[in-house]
Amino acid sequence: MTARPCLPWPDKRLRTPARPVEEITDEIRAIWTDMIDTMEAMPGVGLAAPQIGVLLRLAVVDASDSRGQAVRMANPEILHASVQPRVHEEASPNLPGVSARIERPRAVTVRFLNEAGETEERDFVGLWATSVQHQIDHLNGRMYFDNLSKVKRDMLLRKARKLAG
Repeated sequence: MTARPCLPWPDKRLRTPARPVEEITDEIRAIWTDMIDTMEAMPGVGLAAPQIGVLLRLAVVDASDSRGQAVRMANPEILHASVQPRVHEEASPNLPGVSARIERPRAVTVRFLNEAGETEERDFVGLWATSVQHQIDHLNGRMYFDNLSKVKRDMLLRKARKLAG
Protein backbone atom coordinates (compact mmCIF):
# COMPACT_ATOMS: atom_id res chain seq x y z
CA MET A 1 0.00 0.00 0.00
CA THR A 2 1.24 3.50 0.67
CA ALA A 3 2.09 6.11 3.25
CA ARG A 4 -0.46 8.91 3.25
CA PRO A 5 0.10 12.58 4.10
CA CYS A 6 -0.95 13.72 7.56
CA LEU A 7 -3.35 16.64 7.87
CA PRO A 8 -1.68 19.85 9.05
CA TRP A 9 -2.95 21.42 12.28
CA PRO A 10 -5.38 23.26 12.54
CA ASP A 11 -7.37 21.26 9.91
CA LYS A 12 -10.92 21.06 11.33
CA ARG A 13 -11.06 17.30 10.70
CA LEU A 14 -8.56 16.89 13.56
CA ARG A 15 -11.25 18.34 15.87
CA THR A 16 -14.07 16.18 14.48
CA PRO A 17 -15.03 13.00 16.38
CA ALA A 18 -14.64 9.98 14.09
CA ARG A 19 -17.58 7.78 13.07
CA PRO A 20 -17.83 4.19 14.37
CA VAL A 21 -16.84 1.38 12.01
CA GLU A 22 -19.84 -0.84 11.21
CA GLU A 23 -17.92 -3.89 9.97
CA ILE A 24 -14.39 -4.92 9.04
CA THR A 25 -14.17 -4.98 5.24
CA ASP A 26 -11.33 -5.20 2.74
CA GLU A 27 -11.55 -1.40 2.43
CA ILE A 28 -11.02 -1.04 6.21
CA ARG A 29 -8.08 -3.48 6.05
CA ALA A 30 -6.56 -1.42 3.20
CA ILE A 31 -6.87 1.77 5.28
CA TRP A 32 -5.15 0.01 8.20
CA THR A 33 -2.31 -1.05 5.88
CA ASP A 34 -1.86 2.54 4.66
CA MET A 35 -1.95 3.72 8.28
CA ILE A 36 0.82 1.28 9.24
CA ASP A 37 2.89 2.40 6.23
CA THR A 38 2.33 6.04 7.29
CA MET A 39 3.23 5.28 10.92
CA GLU A 40 6.44 3.51 9.87
CA ALA A 41 7.41 6.36 7.53
CA MET A 42 7.16 8.97 10.33
CA PRO A 43 8.46 6.89 12.26
CA GLY A 44 5.94 6.69 15.09
CA VAL A 45 4.33 4.28 17.54
CA GLY A 46 0.72 4.85 16.54
CA LEU A 47 -1.67 6.53 14.15
CA ALA A 48 -5.40 7.29 14.12
CA ALA A 49 -7.36 7.48 10.86
CA PRO A 50 -8.43 11.14 11.33
CA GLN A 51 -4.74 12.11 11.19
CA ILE A 52 -4.77 11.15 7.49
CA GLY A 53 -8.23 12.61 6.85
CA VAL A 54 -10.26 9.40 7.28
CA LEU A 55 -12.98 10.15 9.84
CA LEU A 56 -13.48 6.57 11.00
CA ARG A 57 -12.69 5.11 14.46
CA LEU A 58 -9.58 3.25 13.28
CA ALA A 59 -6.19 3.17 14.97
CA VAL A 60 -2.92 1.29 14.72
CA VAL A 61 -0.30 0.98 17.45
CA ASP A 62 3.18 -0.56 17.35
CA ALA A 63 5.42 0.25 20.31
CA SER A 64 7.54 -2.89 19.85
CA ASP A 65 11.32 -2.64 19.61
CA SER A 66 11.48 -4.85 16.53
CA ARG A 67 8.49 -3.25 14.73
CA GLY A 68 6.09 -5.30 12.64
CA GLN A 69 3.85 -5.96 15.69
CA ALA A 70 1.12 -3.44 14.83
CA VAL A 71 -2.23 -3.88 16.54
CA ARG A 72 -5.12 -2.87 14.28
CA MET A 73 -8.14 -1.50 16.15
CA ALA A 74 -11.61 -0.37 15.13
CA ASN A 75 -13.84 1.43 17.64
CA PRO A 76 -11.32 1.16 20.52
CA GLU A 77 -12.65 2.05 23.95
CA ILE A 78 -10.92 2.08 27.31
CA LEU A 79 -12.61 -0.25 29.78
CA HIS A 80 -10.15 0.26 32.63
CA ALA A 81 -7.21 2.57 33.31
CA SER A 82 -4.60 2.13 36.01
CA VAL A 83 -4.30 4.63 38.83
CA GLN A 84 -0.51 4.64 38.43
CA PRO A 85 0.54 7.40 35.99
CA ARG A 86 3.25 7.42 33.34
CA VAL A 87 4.78 10.56 31.85
CA HIS A 88 5.92 10.49 28.23
CA GLU A 89 7.06 13.06 25.68
CA GLU A 90 4.27 13.07 23.08
CA ALA A 91 4.18 14.59 19.61
CA SER A 92 2.11 14.41 16.43
CA PRO A 93 2.92 14.46 12.72
CA ASN A 94 -0.04 16.84 12.40
CA LEU A 95 1.92 19.45 14.36
CA PRO A 96 5.60 18.80 13.54
CA GLY A 97 8.54 20.14 15.48
CA VAL A 98 6.92 20.36 18.92
CA SER A 99 6.22 17.94 21.75
CA ALA A 100 5.10 17.96 25.37
CA ARG A 101 5.37 15.81 28.46
CA ILE A 102 1.94 14.28 29.03
CA GLU A 103 0.84 12.24 32.04
CA ARG A 104 -1.56 9.37 31.33
CA PRO A 105 -2.47 6.09 33.06
CA ARG A 106 0.43 3.60 32.87
CA ALA A 107 -1.84 0.72 31.79
CA VAL A 108 -5.22 0.40 30.08
CA THR A 109 -7.61 -2.38 29.13
CA VAL A 110 -9.10 -1.71 25.71
CA ARG A 111 -11.99 -3.31 23.81
CA PHE A 112 -11.93 -3.08 20.01
CA LEU A 113 -12.82 -4.86 16.79
CA ASN A 114 -9.78 -6.66 15.40
CA GLU A 115 -8.81 -7.52 11.80
CA ALA A 116 -11.13 -10.54 11.82
CA GLY A 117 -14.07 -8.38 12.90
CA GLU A 118 -14.12 -9.97 16.35
CA THR A 119 -14.41 -8.07 19.61
CA GLU A 120 -11.12 -8.28 21.47
CA GLU A 121 -10.05 -7.05 24.90
CA ARG A 122 -6.37 -6.41 25.45
CA ASP A 123 -4.20 -4.92 28.17
CA PHE A 124 -1.60 -2.35 27.13
CA VAL A 125 1.21 -1.15 29.41
CA GLY A 126 3.87 1.54 29.19
CA LEU A 127 4.47 3.08 25.76
CA TRP A 128 1.78 0.82 24.24
CA ALA A 129 -0.79 2.23 26.71
CA THR A 130 0.33 5.81 26.10
CA SER A 131 0.02 5.37 22.34
CA VAL A 132 -3.43 3.73 22.53
CA GLN A 133 -4.71 6.61 24.69
CA HIS A 134 -3.15 9.17 22.33
CA GLN A 135 -4.91 7.53 19.33
CA ILE A 136 -8.27 7.36 21.12
CA ASP A 137 -7.90 11.10 21.83
CA HIS A 138 -7.52 11.65 18.06
CA LEU A 139 -10.64 9.56 17.41
CA ASN A 140 -12.53 11.84 19.81
CA GLY A 141 -11.33 15.02 18.07
CA ARG A 142 -8.66 15.78 20.69
CA MET A 143 -4.95 16.43 20.34
CA TYR A 144 -2.30 15.49 22.92
CA PHE A 145 -1.78 19.15 23.83
CA ASP A 146 -5.41 19.36 25.00
CA ASN A 147 -4.08 17.59 28.11
CA LEU A 148 -1.87 20.59 28.94
CA SER A 149 -2.72 23.69 30.95
CA LYS A 150 -3.89 26.64 28.83
CA VAL A 151 -0.57 28.45 29.33
CA LYS A 152 1.53 25.44 28.23
CA ARG A 153 -0.84 24.69 25.32
CA ASP A 154 -0.69 28.30 24.06
CA MET A 155 3.13 28.29 24.31
CA LEU A 156 3.33 25.01 22.36
CA LEU A 157 0.99 26.24 19.60
CA ARG A 158 2.89 29.55 19.32
CA LYS A 159 6.15 27.65 18.92
CA ALA A 160 4.56 25.37 16.28
CA ARG A 161 3.27 28.40 14.30
CA LYS A 162 6.72 29.99 14.44
CA LEU A 163 8.34 26.78 13.13
CA ALA A 164 5.76 26.50 10.33
CA GLY A 165 5.97 30.22 9.51
